[in-house]
Amino acid sequence: MAEADLFYKAHVFVCKNERPENHPRGCCLNKGAHELHAYMKERAKAAGLKSTRINQSGCLERCELGPVLVIYPEGVWYTYRDKADIDEIIQTHMVEGGRVQRLMLLPNETLPAQREARLASH
Repeated sequence: MAEADLFYKAHVFVCKNERPENHPRGCCLNKGAHELHAYMKERAKAAGLKSTRINQSGCLERCELGPVLVIYPEGVWYTYRDKADIDEIIQTHMVEGGRVQRLMLLPNETLPAQREARLASH
């Protein structure tokens, strides 16, 4: 059987889960995910990424590191804080095919201290 063509070259899931204000895990929506999701959609369109879909998602279970997004088919996870981070992810990952190392989340990173320790060692 021949391998089917992908409908989208890349599919981005941006967590927009919302929890109560004082929830111990926090949530991506309260960390700016709504505005930055809309911005990412605009920037991807402006970059001509027609075969890329930018979707919102529910909880991706990495709340403490949020806001977070994941890009498939590679399964690369990112945290981001502002429009500059979104621009860098779009340009480096989605346009050039590289990785934004400083924003990537590794599989074993579930708490901010784990991520900070990795970044400090580089």
